[in-house]
Amino acid sequence: MTAGEQRGRRRDLDVLGVIALGGGIGSIARYGLAKGIPTPAGGFPWATFLTNVVGCAVLGGLMYLVLDIWPPSRYRRPFFGVGVCGGFTTFSTAMLESRGLLASGHGATAGAYLLASVVSGLAAVWAGAGAVQLVAKGRKP
Repeated sequence: MTAGEQRGRRRDLDVLGVIALGGGIGSIARYGLAKGIPTPAGGFPWATFLTNVVGCAVLGGLMYLVLDIWPPSRYRRPFFGVGVCGGFTTFSTAMLESRGLLASGHGATAGAYLLASVVSGLAAVWAGAGAVQLVAKGRKP
């Protein structure tokens, strides 16, 4: 590894730190929501579904702010986008829950869950970005 590569890696440790901090915050929020909305065996996993839809909406709005409104920042996007939203959302858990529903004979619930998760997640990103865009345009002179 060259000296320049070593400096580059050390320089990125601060970004990794803000991602880790944001990820911890997002993960704790997700854990709290999961504990607050338990899923019965074979039931629709509402906690994970709501977590992912809310996270997608927040990410859509956040990315509009980060890319189009706020001035450039080294830490904002990694902290909020990768860290907080990445730690909060959990599409991997949605896939595991879908597999569990299929394995336990709840194929219809698994299918509805998968379809609703993808469609609602995409719609939430669009709606979150649109809502923030409307608010931002309403505040401009």
